[in-house]
Amino acid sequence: MDRRDTVLALLALGAAPLAAEAQQVAKVARIGYLSPHLAAGLHLRDAFLQGLRDLGYGEGRNIVIEYRDAEGKRERLPALAAELVALKVDVILAEGGTLGPRVAMQATTTIPIVFAAGDPVGSGLVTSLARPGGNVTGLSSIGPELVGKRLELLKQAVPGVDRVAILRQPVALGERTAMDMLKVADAAARALGVQPQFVEARDPDELARAFSDMTSARAGALTVLPANMFLREHRRLVDLAAKNRLPAVYTSRDFVDAGGLMSYGANQADLFRRAATYVDKILKGAKPGDLPVEHPTKFELVINLKTAKALGLTIPQSVLAHADEVIR
Repeated sequence: MDRRDTVLALLALGAAPLAAEAQQVAKVARIGYLSPHLAAGLHLRDAFLQGLRDLGYGEGRNIVIEYRDAEGKRERLPALAAELVALKVDVILAEGGTLGPRVAMQATTTIPIVFAAGDPVGSGLVTSLARPGGNVTGLSSIGPELVGKRLELLKQAVPGVDRVAILRQPVALGERTAMDMLKVADAAARALGVQPQFVEARDPDELARAFSDMTSARAGALTVLPANMFLREHRRLVDLAAKNRLPAVYTSRDFVDAGGLMSYGANQADLFRRAATYVDKILKGAKPGDLPVEHPTKFELVINLKTAKALGLTIPQSVLAHADEVIR
């Protein structure tokens, strides 16, 4: 090897670490995390991060996460979404049911958006579950069949009930999803030998009147249909159910943690863990519009025995045996 070859070899050796370092830097992805109220959903964020770790990602190593938290002030979301777009993040995980994804969609039509929302087709997030189209995809958290299962669990917990109030917000879901839910609820109630009483509340100001209608009609129990408004007002709903001594089954454990009797629905933490797989596929080159929206695969039943005792109920052992968690 002559002097020229030696110099070139040394230069090549010196360049190798620099090239490797440059390649490593190029692999660092930037993920935007848009949340209406991060403190209220820390368990969801933690599940998402765990999903990323399971796929080989680590903050500060091969990903950077840009958090934008509206801290419960919904009007701040558009500006926060605009900040993520200005940062040119590679993908946005939008929290908050359909609210976060909607705001993110208004901010960008090019940056991929991943959601774990309720009714993505009915709410207009995607054109279809199989072919979402556009720059948005993710997981659905609701299904009409869950309404029937909640009514079945409620009847098992309160065997003597003969009239069940079904609380809904008319504008909460897409028209097709809403009609499917009402049909399933009516058929399931009648199959269980109970009379359904459909009660509407369009906004928080109508909740007290809705419960007054329930008690006037002598409803013996209550089930609540999915609605972001109900989730935001979950503590008030639980308090009204307790005040009117109505055993109730809800859509998620947030209600039970606040003192509600029982809940059955998609495991939200599992949805956010699975949302990490969408982020992974997108970072590896997949187009969000080509990734089908998935249904929930893991469900949880949570029962609050302290609330049951306050209502004078004894939950049958057959129901408790199927609970994922029992609050005593």
